[in-house]
Amino acid sequence: MVPVVPRAHGGADVIARSCAIQTLLKRVARFARTEAPVVVHGETGTGKEVVARVLHANSSRAEQPFVAVNVAALPADLLESEVFGHGKGAFTGAATAKRGLFEAAHQGTIFLDEIGEMPLALQAKFLRVLQDGEIRRVGETQSFEVDVRVVCATHRDLSALVASGQFREDLFYRLNVLAVEVPPLRQREADILPLAQHFLALERSESPGFTPEAERLLVAYSWPGNVRELQNAVKHGAALAFGAAIGAEDLPDAVRQNKAPDMQPGRADLRSLAEMEQEHILRVLAACGGSQSEAAKVLGVARNTLWRKLKELGE
Repeated sequence: MVPVVPRAHGGADVIARSCAIQTLLKRVARFARTEAPVVVHGETGTGKEVVARVLHANSSRAEQPFVAVNVAALPADLLESEVFGHGKGAFTGAATAKRGLFEAAHQGTIFLDEIGEMPLALQAKFLRVLQDGEIRRVGETQSFEVDVRVVCATHRDLSALVASGQFREDLFYRLNVLAVEVPPLRQREADILPLAQHFLALERSESPGFTPEAERLLVAYSWPGNVRELQNAVKHGAALAFGAAIGAEDLPDAVRQNKAPDMQPGRADLRSLAEMEQEHILRVLAACGGSQSEAAKVLGVARNTLWRKLKELGE
């Protein structure tokens, strides 16, 4: 039987057959017992919001609101009003006062997706909320307390954004108390077919499943769009199969031809093995919350070996 974490307040189920996801969920369960901010790292489409919902569902705030906002989806001027709310007459068209998403998430969890896209000016106000536990609506002078657990997600390297001046260093350290990395689907081969069956069931399709050849193609594909791309591929297959088992001919062209979109780096983007090793070590260390002993276990090296490599990197 495939282990499944039940959906939390409308969130997607989590298929947890692979060791990578089972390890991730164990870590998330530990994080759920705290009140500290959490940053969820991972490629686009890996299910970072699902992980945030699982964290909320296993926390003491589970019966309170879970409020999600995609920072990248809103223009900067609208984002501030949405997040913090606004007072009556704060700007043209503000005929009445409006509470923001932080207020809506009071005593619960607020999930800020694509936190790396937050404008610098808004980052300063967000930092103040984290430090003081207070918010001030746009156009008002009075602040008031909010009790909110903050969970953020990003597919970008926040430390690199700090180095380039696009993300506040003080906010980075305030947020990056606990961190977790959601592995891409290509590293979770054991989850591919169970996820495909799960998505097929959600389609309420008459198709009973997949042919052996279709299953082989699904497992062989690299899924650059991760779980989201897999779900779309299942929708595609269910629409074409007309009640029969989904066959190879019903899958999207990219899956049938085993061709991912052209995302190959140019020559200028190629890196040395040493640079790739350095990036991987730092990513694993961040995902392990800075614990060298835990990072060493994940990397499969002795702790003194990791310590030596970090010393060489100046960490």
